[in-house]
Amino acid sequence: MPHFFAELGYRGTGDVLKREEFEARKKADREKHLNRDVAPKPLASMGKDLSSRPLLAALAAREEMVRNGKLTCIIFIRDTNARGQEVSGYIDYAHRLKVEEFEPYFEGKKKLLPRPSDLSFYNWDNATSTSNSSPNFQVLADNEAGLLFKNKRDRKVINVDPKANPGDNTTRTEIRTSEHLQVVIYDHFTRRKG
Repeated sequence: MPHFFAELGYRGTGDVLKREEFEARKKADREKHLNRDVAPKPLASMGKDLSSRPLLAALAAREEMVRNGKLTCIIFIRDTNARGQEVSGYIDYAHRLKVEEFEPYFEGKKKLLPRPSDLSFYNWDNATSTSNSSPNFQVLADNEAGLLFKNKRDRKVINVDPKANPGDNTTRTEIRTSEHLQVVIYDHFTRRKG
């Protein structure tokens, strides 16, 4: 029925289309949407020299897998902010990649720090604390086990306690760096087929 109305000219412009014209426009529109969806976003880390920055080198090594959904990462960072206050927090790397331009970090123009909008944030100087779930993780504030994160895709729980096992399909990697006071990356492999 919609084809019939389009052929009769019931289209926004008022132009009458023949079936062939309608089909050609429909095909061109479909191809335009396919090309837009298939074109991979260029990696923000591509072509950057990160040899002297261990955290950024580690994030660059994970960027493609994070962008295509095979890997989710939680980055723990403890450092001082621009005001000299000690802050720490857990960052959902995939979410930050999606909502923020990462090239300035990889170029060394910006310093990656936790924010109150991240999974978890704590300012040690003024005792400000926030926690927020993201599209990939639900924050579980369990008093006995401490802070936990539940992956929303496979429902596996990531335990960020350094003395505990991080959980199924999860590894904990401490990054030795002079960029920050402390950095730990929790890699959680999801079961999405590549």
